[in-house]
Amino acid sequence: MQRRNFLSSAGLAITGLVSNLVSQTATASTSVNQLTAEQTDFKIKPGDWKHLRHLFPLTHDYIHLATFLLASHPTPVSNAINRHRDAFDKNPADYWHQHYETIDVKIAQSAAKYMGVKWENIALTDSTSMGLGLVYSGLKLKQNEEILQTTHDHYSSDLSLKLRADRTGAKVKRVSLYDNPAKANVKDILARLKSAINKQTKVVAVTWVHSISGVKLPVHTIAKMIKAINLKRKEENQIIFCVDGVHGFGIEDVDISSIGCDFFVAGTHKWIFGPRGTGVIWGSDRGWNNSNAVIPSFSRSYEVWLGNMTQQQVPMGEHMTPGGFHSFEHRWALPAAFDLHLQLGKKNVQQRIHQLNTQTKIGLKKMKHVTLHTPVSADMSSGQVCFDVKGMKPEAVVAHMHTKSIIMSNTPYRQSFARFAPSLINNENEIERALAEINKLG
Repeated sequence: MQRRNFLSSAGLAITGLVSNLVSQTATASTSVNQLTAEQTDFKIKPGDWKHLRHLFPLTHDYIHLATFLLASHPTPVSNAINRHRDAFDKNPADYWHQHYETIDVKIAQSAAKYMGVKWENIALTDSTSMGLGLVYSGLKLKQNEEILQTTHDHYSSDLSLKLRADRTGAKVKRVSLYDNPAKANVKDILARLKSAINKQTKVVAVTWVHSISGVKLPVHTIAKMIKAINLKRKEENQIIFCVDGVHGFGIEDVDISSIGCDFFVAGTHKWIFGPRGTGVIWGSDRGWNNSNAVIPSFSRSYEVWLGNMTQQQVPMGEHMTPGGFHSFEHRWALPAAFDLHLQLGKKNVQQRIHQLNTQTKIGLKKMKHVTLHTPVSADMSSGQVCFDVKGMKPEAVVAHMHTKSIIMSNTPYRQSFARFAPSLINNENEIERALAEINKLG
């Protein structure tokens, strides 16, 4: 049974609809090759930040220093979304049948090109939180095995891991990797993490860049440490290394395959400038082998279930991608965002964001009424700068800056700090204006 027959029998489509309607709707008959050409027609020069800013409909009435929360759609992404939306609105069943599998493969391939991994190992999600929930809910764990996470992770990691432990009888242990984030260093982080690992540790879950403090973990070095531990263990007892990578993804010039982790999870509607409601999971072969699917896939996995195909014939990422009907016009426009970043140049992107963040950190560090909580070094930080203003609550700082037409945020976690997040849409003059307003608070 093919997908079309399956959906028809479920009352979701009419058998033969494609063959009857494809000739009637030019938009619906757009080939994958045509669509690919349309999505890559847009061109921008590497490192052209001025041109890039003009691609966003962001109002110029404010200085935007919190776009990491949820990206505004740049022109090539908006155009791709609109093309798909128009086609769906004219003939949704036909367009979906024509493009579903092929376009999803294209998304995985575009993500793989950006990430430096095999596309077959990529699953598609709607957000970082969904990705973390899928990975952690599917981990194959035994009673009394241990999950080691840190005290610096997001609530989504905390609860997903707790719920998995509750269902399996595994245990969750947390370790603090530093006391003062501004003084966080590789040696202490590795020592604390290693000392918390024991014979029962089956999963190590960390966050690449901590949104609570701006600290960036040395994930490559952590992976090497875990690999050394695994070499001394039987395969069934080896540690699975998981990374919430959302606030380094789209900033750091890193091939994900080079990190050495087993799972890498990130939303793509933040630093990548992807469509809202999109995200990716990459899993190593070993990682996926230690995880089960949580939500049935609308992929060739159905053919495996029927016995018409073997699991080896279905890419693992496709098998792990949740089925159901999504906001397809957004998901299918994701390649335009990856293409934009690759045109700008990953190295250029990293240098620019670090340049603006270093300018911010150095400026804040000079102010006597400000306590900087993020390491100044680019080796230990990325795209977020967290700080306190003496005598003011973080929420008050955010509110005051808004009256000065500067949008920032504060960390809504166990401990709250004021937070700047300079990105590619900002420039040096905007950073100086924001710093000047903070300086006036002294």
